[in-house]
Amino acid sequence: MLRAREDDGEPLDFEADSSDRARIVNLLGPSPVSLDDLIRMSGASPAIVRAVLLELELAGRLERHGGGLVSLI
Repeated sequence: MLRAREDDGEPLDFEADSSDRARIVNLLGPSPVSLDDLIRMSGASPAIVRAVLLELELAGRLERHGGGLVSLI
């Protein structure tokens, strides 16, 4: 079985805890924000931010815009 790993050999953690999730959702609103800005402002890893965005998208709460921008619906 293949597993994703960080450069230091540690397994990647795609599981967002409730504080990560809340922080990312609080940074989102009706105005589009770039994925890079969201990662920087949240302080979470890119994998965690992408996982939370995917959860929101699957729940129908996220809109993706051109240029890597996202917003809440």
